[in-house]
Amino acid sequence: MRTIPLALCLLWLAAAAFADEARFTASNPAWKTECGSCHVAYPPPLLPARSWRTIMARLDRHFGADASVDPQTAAQIERFLVANAGQGRGPSVAEPRITEAAWFVREHDAVPPALWKRPQVKSPANCGACHTRAELGDYSERTLRMPR
Repeated sequence: MRTIPLALCLLWLAAAAFADEARFTASNPAWKTECGSCHVAYPPPLLPARSWRTIMARLDRHFGADASVDPQTAAQIERFLVANAGQGRGPSVAEPRITEAAWFVREHDAVPPALWKRPQVKSPANCGACHTRAELGDYSERTLRMPR
């Protein structure tokens, strides 16, 4: 009789361990180079296809900067982002931000507001400040380190 509860506990622990290992591994050289030259090349599943299309259509006005690339490169990056996009609805604004997506707000609701203002963090968009392996697409809690 003790075998069943023990097996269920082990199954739950294994599922939790695999869930924490979720990591975006697809890659595209243009995406990595162009997006990663200014910030972490955000994994496409963080936003839905609609949001990525909006962002790619406005590269000349990319959150206050001109991030324009040649049309072929832009089309290649957009195809990659859309093909690997998340399934959620995403922010329904003219300039969709990952940090305004419902899942982001929910995942970070316990972060004290003062943490976002620390010099090492500066902004919720600076994923690498806390997610030490963000550039590798690893946002697991195992690699999470809050700057002091």
